[in-house]
Amino acid sequence: MASTKLQRTFSQAATSNKIGTFSFWMKRSSLTGEQVILASPYGGSGRSFIRLENTSGQIYATINNASDAYIPNMLFRDLSAWYHIVLAIDLTQSTSTDRLKFYVNGNLITLYATQNPPSNAETISWGQNGILTDIGYDTRDNGGYLNALLSHVNWIDGTAYDATAFGETDAATGEWKIKTSPSVTYGTNGFFILKNGNSLTDQSGNNNNFTLASGTLTDTKDCPSNVFCTLNALSKNTYMNLYNGNTSSETNNGNEWATVSTTLGMNGGKYYCEAKVKNNSNKAVLGIYLASLDGGSQSALDSQRVGLNTGDGEIFVQGLWSYSPQTGLTTASNGDIYGIAFDSDNGSIQFYYNGSTYGSAVSNSVLQNETFMFAVQQLNTNFDWNFGNGYFATTAIATNSGNGYAGAEGASKFNYEPPTGHSALNTKGLNA
Repeated sequence: MASTKLQRTFSQAATSNKIGTFSFWMKRSSLTGEQVILASPYGGSGRSFIRLENTSGQIYATINNASDAYIPNMLFRDLSAWYHIVLAIDLTQSTSTDRLKFYVNGNLITLYATQNPPSNAETISWGQNGILTDIGYDTRDNGGYLNALLSHVNWIDGTAYDATAFGETDAATGEWKIKTSPSVTYGTNGFFILKNGNSLTDQSGNNNNFTLASGTLTDTKDCPSNVFCTLNALSKNTYMNLYNGNTSSETNNGNEWATVSTTLGMNGGKYYCEAKVKNNSNKAVLGIYLASLDGGSQSALDSQRVGLNTGDGEIFVQGLWSYSPQTGLTTASNGDIYGIAFDSDNGSIQFYYNGSTYGSAVSNSVLQNETFMFAVQQLNTNFDWNFGNGYFATTAIATNSGNGYAGAEGASKFNYEPPTGHSALNTKGLNA
């Protein structure tokens, strides 16, 4: 959602300006910059907001920043995970610490780095008559774009609910999971958006729809009930930039090789992903390397890596260009798609070029019984990646003309049909 802002100005009196609940699911894409989730300016210097703090990984919430602040004593730095956040507000409570309750993944927060409760005299600004409500941006500061995925954004006007209204614990796994249709009373200015992909149509029945004020929204299969792999911002070197929810890898130095791996690893099972070429110079190595070497030296990485050189077609195995250039690989052009199919059960990897197999599969015992990551090393060649979440950067994969194929677990979407038995690298597809 970077550079994207959603907005609505309400035109009717709210059920309450003292009581409400905000619930949303979030998957972060970047740890840098002050990023706003919800904001609403009102009256002079006052405003309400929820934001991610710059670099610290903390969340800061306030009803009126002139007098109150809540910063839980925890960090939100996992770029592979969805977080469920609930703020239950009741400014009528006589006990000050009961006026705002903060829940994370179903748990009530009791430890705060900062806890300055609002007074009974304060009021809620978002969702109020004539007041702008921002999602993913702060109009008053003219910035603070959110770099994250959002799902199931609820505002309850007039009732303070706890987290169990919006999520529940899976009895089999102990996992906190989403309730796709919460049983709540929304009140006059309550809303429920981003329930179905990128829809800004209010699902509460109130017709409190939001507008896309800037940027773009992309419907992705990555959601709280099925977490997809992305490129890992914590594993990249300094010459790599990541964009579009960490599904685009771009070099920032024309003289240095940039590297990055994925957020999820593979140890047992069969997996597939796709990389689309852009800004091509034919200098990249696509493939896998040992997760234990993540962040290690280049020489160590080279010693336990299998990759396809997009420039000359050679295949790199364990530090040696041991496979001669294969036939059938032309000079790559922007828009060309490479596929990587990794079979960790049998210790083999097969590369694809625009839907066709490229060369023979590489089989090696070193590819078994270890955890590997999809990875890329690139120089002046940039890529958009699809790990089965259904899009390359901001371009959705079509479902017509023979495109739009699912992985083995069925909960994914690729441009080309994956090899038999191969899954997307996501929580439903792991070890499928």
